[in-house]
Amino acid sequence: MQRTAAFQGWCVAHIIKIAMEIPYQAYFDAMPCYLTVQDRELRIIDANQRFRTDFGEIEGRFCYQVYKHRSEKCEVCPVEQAFHDGQTHRREEKVRCLDGKEVSVLVEATPIRDSSGQITSVIEMSTDVTELKLLQRQLRRSQQRYHILFDQVPCYISIQDPGLHIVEANHAFWQDFGDCLGRKCYNIYKHRNETCITCPVQETFVDGNSHTQEEVVTSLEGKQMNVLVTTAPIRNRRGRITHVMEMSADITAIRELEDRLTKLGLLVGSVSHGLKGLLNGLAGGMYLVDSGFKKDNQERIHKGWDTVKRNVARVQSMVSDILYYAKDRVPIWEPLSAVEVARDVCALAESRAKEQNVELVATIDPDAGQVEADPQAVRSLLVNLIENSMDACRLDVKNSGHRVDVRLQGAPRHVRFEIEDNGIGMDQETREKAFSLFFSSKGSEGTGLGLFVSNRIARAHGGTIQLTSEPGVGTQFIVELPRIRPPQEEPEDPQLPEKETSDG
Repeated sequence: MQRTAAFQGWCVAHIIKIAMEIPYQAYFDAMPCYLTVQDRELRIIDANQRFRTDFGEIEGRFCYQVYKHRSEKCEVCPVEQAFHDGQTHRREEKVRCLDGKEVSVLVEATPIRDSSGQITSVIEMSTDVTELKLLQRQLRRSQQRYHILFDQVPCYISIQDPGLHIVEANHAFWQDFGDCLGRKCYNIYKHRNETCITCPVQETFVDGNSHTQEEVVTSLEGKQMNVLVTTAPIRNRRGRITHVMEMSADITAIRELEDRLTKLGLLVGSVSHGLKGLLNGLAGGMYLVDSGFKKDNQERIHKGWDTVKRNVARVQSMVSDILYYAKDRVPIWEPLSAVEVARDVCALAESRAKEQNVELVATIDPDAGQVEADPQAVRSLLVNLIENSMDACRLDVKNSGHRVDVRLQGAPRHVRFEIEDNGIGMDQETREKAFSLFFSSKGSEGTGLGLFVSNRIARAHGGTIQLTSEPGVGTQFIVELPRIRPPQEEPEDPQLPEKETSDG
C-alpha cells in the first residue's frame, strides 16, 4: 500500500515536471532569434527550432563548426567570456546558414547556474540584424555622399549654433580659415572680438528666413576676400531652429573689376579737383613771373618761379601715383645712394614735423651703400610712410611727446629702411586693410593712395614692406630693397613722364 502511494506520488511529480517543460520548450522554440545552450567546450547541447531549421542538426557539434564552418574556435568568443567571468557579453558576428546565406547577428551570451551557483552552461541568443545592418550601410553611404557634396561645394559652408559658434564646416572653409570648430564666426572671418553690426545668421535665428549679405573676410594667410553670404535655417523634428547654415561664395574677382572701374571714376574726379588747384597755383606763379619781368622785379620773378617749380613737382608726384595705380610702373633703374635718399626725405619732412610738433629722429648708417632703384619712386615710397607716421602722431590726442624715427641699415644683399612712430597705432582689422586702395584710417583727411602706392613701389623693386602696429603703442614699417634689380625686368612704359633734369 505504501509502495503504491509512493509510486503514485512520483508519477504525479513527473507529470507536473513534463507539463512545466512543455510550455518552456514552446517558448524556447517560438523565440524570434537563434537560441543555443553550450557547455564549457562550446559544444551545442540544445537549440531552438529556428536555429535547427537554418543551421541543421547540432548533435555533438561545436558552435563554431555550425555557425561559421570553422575547424577551430573564434579568436573572441562571448560564450567563453561568460564562462570565464560569469558576466553577460555581447558581440556582433557574421554567420553562414545551411543555404550559404550570410547573416549578421547580435550575439548575447548569458551564464546559466545550478542551485549552488556554479555555471553549468551558457545560453547564447543571436538576433538577426541583417536588415538593420543594410539600413546602416545605406545610411553611411548617404552620409558619405552628403559629406562629399558638402566638402566639394565651391564655396565656404559653416554650421553655426545660436551663440554663433561654428559646429561644422566644409573642406574649403577648413583650408582657408583653419581650425574653426567651437570658435565664433566673427573671430574666424574678421578677427573681431564682438558680433558684426549686421549678422545674417542672427537674423535667420530670429525670423527663420534666408538672408543674403555681402561681406569682406580675411583668410588664415591674411588674404582678403569679398564673399556673398547666404543663410538657411536648420530645424529639428518639432520645427525649432537649432542651427543656421551659412554659405559664402567668393566674388572677389567680380568685385575687383567693379571696384577698379568705380575707383577709376573716383580717381578721375579726385585728380581733376587736385589738378584744378595745382593749375591755379601754376597760373599764380606764372603771373608773378610775367609781372616781375614787366616791372623788372627780380624778387617777384624768383618768388613766382619757385611757385611754378613747386606746383610742377606736385603735378609730377600726382601723375606718378596715378600711373602706379593704373598700371604696374616699370622703375627707371640707376645706382642710388641709400644714404642720400634717407637724408633727402628726412630734410623734406623736417618742416612738417616741426609744424605738427613731432620730433623727427634720423639714424642713418653712413656705410649703407647703394642700391639699383628708381630714385623718384623710392623717395615717394619713404615720404608716404613718414607722412603716415606723422599723421598717426597728430591723431593721437591722448598722449604727448610724439616721435618718428627714420633708420637706415645696410646688409650684404639689401638695404633696410625703418619708419617707426609712437602714434595712435592700428588694430588687426586696420592693419589687414592698410595697403588697400582708397582705404584710410584718417577719414576724409586721407586719400587712401599713399600706402597702396608705397607697397606697389616696394614690390616693383623686388622688395617688401612689413607692418607691425598696436593700438595706443605705435606703428613700425620695415622696407627692405634688394641691392640688385630683380632678374626679370619688364619693358619700359612709353607713357611714363621723362625724368626730371637737374635744372628743374
